Amino acid sequence: MLTRVYLEVGKRRVFASAADWPGWTRSGKDEKSALEALAAAAPRYAQTAKAAHIPFAPGAGFDVVERLPGDATTEFGAPGAIAKAESKRLTKKEAGRLSALVAASWTVLDRMVEKAPPSLRKGPRGGGRDRDKIVEHVLGAETMYARKLGLRLQQPAAGDSATLREFRNAIVAGLRAGTKGVTERGWPARYAARRMAWHALDHAWEIEDRAT
Repeated sequence: MLTRVYLEVGKRRVFASAADWPGWTRSGKDEKSALEALAAAAPRYAQTAKAAHIPFAPGAGFDVVERLPGDATTEFGAPGAIAKAESKRLTKKEAGRLSALVAASWTVLDRMVEKAPPSLRKGPRGGGRDRDKIVEHVLGAETMYARKLGLRLQQPAAGDSATLREFRNAIVAGLRAGTKGVTERGWPARYAARRMAWHALDHAWEIEDRAT
């Protein structure tokens, strides 16, 4: 079987996202390079599926089921377009699966953070956040993402494990509530799961790459 994929096509950047695997998203300068990057990331994503206790056996290729027009968010560097299929209400089974994969993306991020040194290797021009700044950035983004699920959460302090656990549990509960549809001016749970898991994993893999 082929892996179903959404392509978000901007002027200078294309995102390829596996429709059924939130967080398995990569980008490239065009459709071909985005799909190649997605395929290359499959072994990495397998660790997320393993953490969620969900069998992961991607097909030999991709089936592009929807092409989405990119916008300023796409060009900025985030998958910002919502697929038509993502507006469907979740069943309880689907909600449980998607929320498990989002939680697993946090598990992967936590593991990378735990193993990484505080200072990460800089880029060719000396850019890039260090470990703790990345963690703070992810938490800040997730606080904003939570609002799109109708949740008003206070950003937890990095290192406060009890508050972080409550924060994440609230987001999981918000994703599971996707069986009731989307909040006003909010995100469908399917897209919220894809966006949150992508962001956590994108930075987890950045930490992994820059820690070596």
